Amino acid sequence: MSKGRLEAFSDGVLAIIITIMVLELREPHGSRLSDLGPLVPSLLSYLLSFVFLGIYWNNHHHLFQAVQHVGGPVLWANLHLLFWLSLVPFVTGWMGGNFAPWPVALYGVVLLLAGFAYFILSQTLKARHGPDSALRQALGRDVKGKVSVLIYAVAVPAAFLNTWLACGLYVLVALIWLIPDRRIERTLGT
Repeated sequence: MSKGRLEAFSDGVLAIIITIMVLELREPHGSRLSDLGPLVPSLLSYLLSFVFLGIYWNNHHHLFQAVQHVGGPVLWANLHLLFWLSLVPFVTGWMGGNFAPWPVALYGVVLLLAGFAYFILSQTLKARHGPDSALRQALGRDVKGKVSVLIYAVAVPAAFLNTWLACGLYVLVALIWLIPDRRIERTLGT
C-alpha cells in the first residue's frame, strides 16, 4: 500500500488541530495593551502546543521519508497517534484557562500518550520494513524518544507538587526536539 494517502491525511488532521487551537484563542475585552494580561496563560499554552504539534509534524514528515510501504497495522498506529494529538486543543484550552494541577497534569498525560503513540508507530514501521532496512538503521535506539516519554512520566505527577516545574519539564522536551531529528536525513542522504 502506498504511503501518500497516509501522509496527506495526517497533514490534514494536524492542520485542522492547529486551526482549532487558534480559533479557541479569544480577543481581549478592551483596546489597551494591558488588556492582554489575562490572556497570557492562554497564549503561552497555545505557543507550547503549537511548538509540540510542529515537532510532531516535522518528525512525522522525516519518518515517512524512509518508509517504503504501509499496511493495516501502520494505518492504525498512525491513527492512534493522531487521536492523542487531536486532544491537544482541549488540554491546551483547559491548562491555559486554569493553570492548576489537574489541567497541567492532563496536558502532560496527553503529551505522554502522544509520545508513546509515536514510539508505537515507529516500532510498527520498523517491523514492517525488516531488520536490515534503512528505516531501522535511521531510527536506531531512539534515545530522544525514550527520554521524552520518561520526562513526561515525571512531569505528570510533578504537576501536583508544582505546576511551574511540570510546565518547565514540558518545555524541556520541546527544547530537546526543537532541532529536528537528523537521523533519517543522515541515513538516507537527503
